[in-house]
Amino acid sequence: MIGYKDEIVSESYLSSLNLVIAGVTIKADSAEVQARARLDGTSGSGTSYVSNLSINGVVVTVDGTMNQTVFIPGGQLVINEQRVLSDGTMVVNALHAIVSGVADAVVASAKAGAGGGNASAVRITTF
Repeated sequence: MIGYKDEIVSESYLSSLNLVIAGVTIKADSAEVQARARLDGTSGSGTSYVSNLSINGVVVTVDGTMNQTVFIPGGQLVINEQRVLSDGTMVVNALHAIVSGVADAVVASAKAGAGGGNASAVRITTF
């Protein structure tokens, strides 16, 4: 996390991703994100980059749009997931895989807001 006079910036980076969820293999050479938010809550922004993404060996083109969604067996993978919380906090996830009833996995996540910021390389919740 980087603090400036009037904004918070959080960043996360991961290399050599090889994630298997419910038989679905998600690979990428790297994933990185940055979240920025003004301390007064008036604006936030985010960026993400994923290189050489594949699902079960099939190359996925990352087009750079926010919340690009790819369907996977039993769920979905959201690429460049970005959302602004009600208090102006910016949340950016490079990859967010959801397999219904099995797992929720976030890769390269950053959060920035008036209350501070945080970042994580991988966060997995199993059900």
